Amino acid sequence: MARDYYGILGVSSDAGADEIKRAYRKLARELHPDVNPDPGAQERFAEVGAAYEVLSDPEKRRIVDLGGDPLGNGGGGGGGAGDFGAFGFGDIMDAFFGGQGGGRGRGPRSRVQPGADALIRMQLTLEECAVGVTRDLAVDTAVLCTECTGSGCAPGSAPTMCDICAGRGEVQSVQRSFLGQVVTSRVCPNCRGFGEVIPDPCHQCGGDGRVRSRRTVGVRIPAGVADGMRVRLAGQGEVGSGGGPAGDLYVEVEEEPHELFTRDGADLHCTVKLPMTAAALGTNLPLPTLDGTHEITIEPGTQTGAVRTLRGQGMPRLRSTGRVDGHGDLMVHVEVVTPTKLDREQTELLRRLAALREEEQPGVGSGRNGHGLFGRLRDSFGR
Repeated sequence: MARDYYGILGVSSDAGADEIKRAYRKLARELHPDVNPDPGAQERFAEVGAAYEVLSDPEKRRIVDLGGDPLGNGGGGGGGAGDFGAFGFGDIMDAFFGGQGGGRGRGPRSRVQPGADALIRMQLTLEECAVGVTRDLAVDTAVLCTECTGSGCAPGSAPTMCDICAGRGEVQSVQRSFLGQVVTSRVCPNCRGFGEVIPDPCHQCGGDGRVRSRRTVGVRIPAGVADGMRVRLAGQGEVGSGGGPAGDLYVEVEEEPHELFTRDGADLHCTVKLPMTAAALGTNLPLPTLDGTHEITIEPGTQTGAVRTLRGQGMPRLRSTGRVDGHGDLMVHVEVVTPTKLDREQTELLRRLAALREEEQPGVGSGRNGHGLFGRLRDSFGR
């Protein structure tokens, strides 16, 4: 005779899925071997598990309602105290903790999913990075479908419960082994785990609840940004499927190379090439900066590699809060240039200068006493 699975759980034949689950959890907590050591309770515990397995499966329950027994003679009632395979470890965890035990994704997953973040790059000049800019950007992202407002259904229609998984979002299969019956679950292939299907999808979005569209987004880039920095626009990214909340939009700065300055954080560097006469005699040099022209003084006798620092003439220092906290410096590197082409008069003038300075035959590493490196070596070996 077919077993009375409803009677085992103590519910009526028209009980709903939630009532059956509550009854199972209550009995499982009372009869579990770790709680109730009575041998009869252990056998009863296995029967309760088998009953829940049958009545929680729409197909097996239909067989019961037709007067059959989906477990036949190998049901959970004859499995003994150690036969937990009929209902799975996840069901035991559900009984004690009321959760989704065993890692099994019980219940359908939501069709509404959060959207992904989007990234767009913006090229800026050094001057634009220094003062900040406000621009309108053309962004191509997924937006909410205006036809179905995210539901994915054609106007006048609605989703219906999946007739394969009965709205659970998963289907189960039972396999017999020497350990008993092993129940495995997998995502329902018909509804893809949503527990419902859309019989009449929206013609504009195809049931996804979103479409791709190009739109204009305004963005303000603060002063002091550097190459690789990102500005976050909350909620301006991709709209999620099913009309889910949009992700964020990140605007990444790509700083273009400058013809005069190179950048090191908030400091700027530039190189000034000076004729050797200007380096020897000294001069005042007009230098363009980010906020106008500044005059720098080149001291007489300036050598290649000398650095002149203009305080506060660099880039704004951008704090993590987006505010500017002072400015960096501008470092001017001096490079003395030796002429490569001289006319006769210029050559004669330089010869006269060399004679006056006794530099016609300079020694390698000559010091103040006029003795060069080779002279010192000769003196050393001559002793």
